Amino acid sequence: MSRPAGLWFGALAVLLLALSAARPLSVPDEGRYAEISRWMLVSGDWLVPRLNGLPFFHKPPLTHWLQAASMSVFGVHPWAARLPGVLLGLLMVWFGFIVVRQLLGAALARRAAFMLGASGAMLIGAPYVNHDMGVATWISVAIWSFARAFSFSISDRQAPHAGWACLGFLACALGVLTKGLIGVALPALVMLAWVSWTRQWRRVWRLPWVRGLAVFFGMALPWFVVIGRQFPGALAYLFGVQQFSRYLGTGFNNAQPWWFYLVGMALLLAPWSVFAGLEGLARLRTRRAMTARTAKDPWVALCWIWLAVILLFFSIPQSKLIGYIFPALPPLAVLAALGWHRVMDGRRTARAWLAALALLPVLFSIGLTVAYPHAQRHEGMARDVALELRTRLAPGDVVLVTGDYPFDLPFVARLRSPLVVVQDWPRLRAKEGDTWRRVLLDAGGFEPALAAKVLRTPDALQQEAHAPGRWLLAPNRPGRRDPSIADAWRLVGRGRAWTLYRSSPLPASERPVATR
Repeated sequence: MSRPAGLWFGALAVLLLALSAARPLSVPDEGRYAEISRWMLVSGDWLVPRLNGLPFFHKPPLTHWLQAASMSVFGVHPWAARLPGVLLGLLMVWFGFIVVRQLLGAALARRAAFMLGASGAMLIGAPYVNHDMGVATWISVAIWSFARAFSFSISDRQAPHAGWACLGFLACALGVLTKGLIGVALPALVMLAWVSWTRQWRRVWRLPWVRGLAVFFGMALPWFVVIGRQFPGALAYLFGVQQFSRYLGTGFNNAQPWWFYLVGMALLLAPWSVFAGLEGLARLRTRRAMTARTAKDPWVALCWIWLAVILLFFSIPQSKLIGYIFPALPPLAVLAALGWHRVMDGRRTARAWLAALALLPVLFSIGLTVAYPHAQRHEGMARDVALELRTRLAPGDVVLVTGDYPFDLPFVARLRSPLVVVQDWPRLRAKEGDTWRRVLLDAGGFEPALAAKVLRTPDALQQEAHAPGRWLLAPNRPGRRDPSIADAWRLVGRGRAWTLYRSSPLPASERPVATR
């Protein structure tokens, strides 16, 4: 990497770290996933991801291991939880540059890396606590590694490079440990489609399958084996419910139309996506979109196939989230760089335009970072009451919550024990859909004894109101007054979205007897 490129890469790293430290956790995702990682430090249990103390088998643990490790070194801060996502985003940019430089040339690699780094996807997605940037990075590393393995020769007689291929197998394993089967399914689909298009099936059989599969299973398999033995049904839930059913089913949240990701990709890589569109139109006009007429064309074809496979795969299910499409952004950046070369190279103002256009996503991400806490202040953020609670909590105190779930509160308040969540659980068990309540109910099924302690029915509000060391949070709902709270609990403070109460202890002889 040249000195100017290195300076730019360093500036990108600094900007991402600054964005990571500039805002509190958002809810629900960042509060949920950061707290799962923090709980590994609190409990000492690094094997089982846990939400509110209960086993959380929606995703494998690699993201939480990385975040917990970061917080163990730097402390329990939002930016420390975001640091692994930032590093993985930088890895996506750097690794793509290294491989594209070999496949398509240094100038194109620098421009593609610049466009990917200076995009809303990277500037917003990397400093965000969830699994999307991580799995997208491992998928891109896997595909680029296999492409580099095949690049040493296109001849049917030459075996792909074993070292690069094994790196691809390793990246697939890390993708599986991050978010499940898509970590291996998407690289496999992309490479199979590309191999079919370029007619290199003979070389596929010459991959280092024994070594590669040993690397893959040696890295990915142990955690699943241990969890499957310790929690019967956990793997069926993780793969069957959270992956296959969510992919094929219609009963999950976030239903979006088929064109959702087409628009999403354009916005995530804006303004550079315009140049990818121009490149596509130009190739269609010349009928060379996928034909191999030069040494570079197989790798351009790989980018188009990669983009199409990811887009089609995620457009099939009804449930869609914008972060799912991140694995399609590296090839889109390469195509945007090709489009820029076609339209802008040779113009005196090209560099000025490149810098000016790069400012748009940078300014947008900074503005969004500054404005986001204010936009979410009435959407369930409990940071204000959590800070108050953190200064008042004594060892052994118990925090109850009713009406909703404050996803950021355990992290901000540094709770050492799970929240007692008060709901009408017997009624909800039969009818609750894809909500946080269903998440806790499903998690409680793996440890019923603990669930009975932390998932309580509404009578707990009266039973705990006069016990010492009890705190209660209830959402602010104008015009609605719950007499079971107001008459039995002492008001401590009212935040933007939550109200904090404290118990009024009675002598032991006068306390109500808890019943189950």
